[in-house]
Amino acid sequence: MVSQLAKPGIVYPTSDGEPVVETFDHLYVLITTLMALRHYLAGQQATVLADQFLYYVEGQPNARVAPDVMVIFNVEPGGRDSYKIWEEGESPSVIFEMTSKGTADKDIGFKKGLYEQLGVSEYWLYDPRGEWIPEKLRGYRLRWLDDRSEYELITDGRSEPLSLRVEIEDLIIAFYREDTGEKLLVPDELVAKLEGEVRQRREFQRMAEAESMQRQEIELKRQAMVAQLLNAGVSPEQIVETSGLSLEEILSIRAERSAE
Repeated sequence: MVSQLAKPGIVYPTSDGEPVVETFDHLYVLITTLMALRHYLAGQQATVLADQFLYYVEGQPNARVAPDVMVIFNVEPGGRDSYKIWEEGESPSVIFEMTSKGTADKDIGFKKGLYEQLGVSEYWLYDPRGEWIPEKLRGYRLRWLDDRSEYELITDGRSEPLSLRVEIEDLIIAFYREDTGEKLLVPDELVAKLEGEVRQRREFQRMAEAESMQRQEIELKRQAMVAQLLNAGVSPEQIVETSGLSLEEILSIRAERSAE
């Protein structure tokens, strides 16, 4: 990172007017990755930003790049209009780029070299249509070699800074916690899970109501039976022996019938 003295009147734009991504596939995986990681890191001193300018040279607004998704640790949580490394004091730890054949040269050339220089621990490239990455997802991990750092291909399917396993499932990047094996759910999956829980609660409620009605029906039948026996001249003590009811219950039923 190169830092210079701030110059008065310098403007750091928050947008360049360009589209966020090329296709719906790229947009969908960007959003799902952003939401899954934000939910995962909630409550930590970290932020997850998407398609926002990363400024890396103070005083030079053109020294910028807009990673599709970047994770920065040891900073205040929440969004930013843009991210300036010299103000925050931290470089991103993990960056995801949703790549395509049209952006391949820049993604594997300029951006890869820049992220190495900035000390970005991991750089992941996701090609949802497999246009130039046959396996669709490819990651690089920063390794220090003597007096310099260099990216090496990730072969273990892990994100070390995030403590997550990283896989491809259908169109999305799927993340699994290394401590519990639990998958980080994306919005569609969260909605489906919520709907399932609502259906389950409603089914439990329906079953409880049906059971309650059944108990009430049994109780009414039992009371009617006791009343018939009493009307036939059977003593409460005799009914106790044959019905399994207590004497108090039978006397209570007789009192209720007499009051009607």
